This record gives sequence, C-alpha cells and structure tokens, in this order.
Amino acid sequence: MEGDGVTSFPRGRMRLESRRPPSDGQAANVVLWCPVDLPADVRIEWDFLPIREPGLAIMFFHARGRNGVDLFDPGLARRAGPYEQYHHGDIDAYHVSYFRRMWASERALHTCNLRKSHGFHLVAQGPDPLPGVLDADGPYAMRIDVRGGEVTFSVNDLVSFRWADDGAVGGPALAGGKIGFRQMAPLIGEYGNLRISRH
Repeated sequence: MEGDGVTSFPRGRMRLESRRPPSDGQAANVVLWCPVDLPADVRIEWDFLPIREPGLAIMFFHARGRNGVDLFDPGLARRAGPYEQYHHGDIDAYHVSYFRRMWASERALHTCNLRKSHGFHLVAQGPDPLPGVLDADGPYAMRIDVRGGEVTFSVNDLVSFRWADDGAVGGPALAGGKIGFRQMAPLIGEYGNLRISRH
C-alpha cells in the first residue's frame, strides 16, 4: 500500500479506503499494487462497487519503473499517494480513471479517461455509465483489454473507449508490467473477482 490506506473484507469483497481526511489533499490518496507482472497482451477484469463518494477511482496497468526497471526497484523514488509521483515521477504506466466524482465538473459530466505516463498524456476519453452511490446496484464488471497496443475499456460489456498506441504520444507503447488500484479520498470502493487472462 502506498499512502495511508486500509483494506477490509466486510462483504466478501476487498474494501479500500484512506485513513486520512480529504482535507489532507493529495497526501490522503492511496495506491494498492498487485505484485505480479502481467504480459503485454492481456485482459484485466474486476468488479467495482462505490460505497462512499465523492472521490475517484483509477486502475494503473503496464506499470514499470522508468527505463524498464521493476516497479519496486529500490532505486526508484519513494511513492506515498500524491498523484504527481505517478504521472511525473520515475514510473511509466497507463491508467484509466473512472467513477470520477471528486470535483463538480466531474460530477456534471461523467467520463472515463485514459492517460499515458510518464507525462500525464490524456489519450482517450469516453462515457462513464456507473451510477452514483445512491443508485448503485452493482457490483459492476470492469474490463481492460490490451492487444497489439490497442486499449479497450468496458463497463458491464459497454465499451467506453478504444485507443491504439502508435507511439506518437509519450514514446513507444508500454508492454507489460504491474496493475494498481488508486483512490482519491474520501471515496470508499469495493473490489472483487480480479481475473487476468492472456490474449
């Protein structure tokens, strides 16, 4: 866990939340990594259910240290939750942000974003069909497919966006690495049924 977060399993799913108040800003946000490296062409599936909002959820994937080193290489700068450490630190990754309900502008028009880092490049955007906590009747089936540099993100089999990385933005397409769950406080989310398969 990076940041002051905690996990629990009150309903048979992993519940992730910050121990710190949102008034602590970026220092209140958390990232939980899966320690296994995944292949370049992969399907990543998980279930998501929002429990408390506002906030924002992110899935990092194909995450490595800069120059291809392992994400947990001791030579990399320490990470503790602040967003800048992930998009302008010493790691490379794609990340999908969904359930973007932190700010009024995000709540006014619900979108999912795909960014490529190092560099915070917004490369794709699509609609977010997830309802707010009050109307949530999930969990909801989230899916990322990566095949030959093309990234597709779906919620309950509804495609939000599809984008092919031709290397024109942020350098060559990223190929393999770790996944990580990120949340902005005060969001509480539940996650289950993480499934990884090779394309």
